[in-house]
Amino acid sequence: MKTNRRTFIGGASTAAILSASGVAFAQKKYDEGATDKEIKIGHTNPYSGPASAYGVIGKTIEAYWKSVNEAGGINGRMVKFITRDDGYNPAKTVEMIRELVEQEKVLCTFNTLGTPTNTAIHKYMNQKKVPMLFVATGASKWGKPKEFPWTMGFQPDYHTEGVIYAKHILANVKDPKIGVLMQNDDYGKDYWEGFKDGLGKDANKVSKHVTYEVTDPTVDSQVIQLKDSGANVFFNIATPKFAAQAIRKAADIGWKPAQYLNNVSASVASTMKPAGFENSQGILTAAYAMDPTDKQWDDNAEMKTWRAWMAKSNPQGNLTDASNVFAYAVSFLMHETLKKCGDNLTRENLMRQAANHQKLRVPLLLPGITVSTSPTDFYPIQAVQLQRFQGETWHLFGDVMHAEST
Repeated sequence: MKTNRRTFIGGASTAAILSASGVAFAQKKYDEGATDKEIKIGHTNPYSGPASAYGVIGKTIEAYWKSVNEAGGINGRMVKFITRDDGYNPAKTVEMIRELVEQEKVLCTFNTLGTPTNTAIHKYMNQKKVPMLFVATGASKWGKPKEFPWTMGFQPDYHTEGVIYAKHILANVKDPKIGVLMQNDDYGKDYWEGFKDGLGKDANKVSKHVTYEVTDPTVDSQVIQLKDSGANVFFNIATPKFAAQAIRKAADIGWKPAQYLNNVSASVASTMKPAGFENSQGILTAAYAMDPTDKQWDDNAEMKTWRAWMAKSNPQGNLTDASNVFAYAVSFLMHETLKKCGDNLTRENLMRQAANHQKLRVPLLLPGITVSTSPTDFYPIQAVQLQRFQGETWHLFGDVMHAEST
């Protein structure tokens, strides 16, 4: 940080003069949720319900903060991580978040999961001016600092990902007839809008577009409709449970389209294995993090560190579940953000530091992908690489694509 050169006269202490000149120096500042000894962080996650496959994320984040505390905390403060099960139910999320903010008085929330659930608390958190950091959803609305200065995303946005799939289909599938399965909420719609934008004048290549509700028992009938439409391409916009059902049903009815799967369901453990490896061959998705089942990372230093950490701090965690990689990476980013706050643990400074990362290397992101943010850029990760499922794992191909190049 630059400070103006000046001559110090009189008996004022260096700390007082630096403080007066606008430099935070040895002066502790706290908002609710932070003290000399503790930092309180709130979190909601679907440990139960239709998206419970993501429950491992909350458990791994909890293990991460436990290991941080065992190593001495952050600048000497212990992290109190308070996580609640919202069952992927927006009404429940509202109830849980109000409790965390108004009763537990957390400094911030971190990696609250789900587009519909985060949508339900979006305005409330911004009205309360409580940081809502690195939310676990790629909806494009989490990157709008003018309208919502207290909310920041983490992963690449769904809209951009949808554009990438559309462009890849047009470039690689002869005479495409596209069938789309979509979860009927803001998450599904964000992917769908991006996909249509990517198709542009070729939007008429979509032969059938069907939706499902998270309360539906299966998506079998929707997959049958897509096959009956004559589609030779399948864009699967679904959370793990339904994505796996759709892949399996397509195989059961002998439908063999070119398949594109949204990244949020690319976990080998949560989606591909339940769908059946034999049914998953050739499926494409976009990635921004290393897949733990991809053997090319076996000798990678970051992957080795993660595996050692899992063995010590999260031994119940599944080493083939990409959600555990995601949880570790996003927790590292939050850890770095809190460290940068020093002794100024106000909500305003927390947001300032979150919006001040320059090409930060976050462990387990793909080579060539870093985290950058600014007061006008609330999209930490803006690059992906395509990968194809072969055998029992994903195989990357092509170049890393940045959002601006799509």
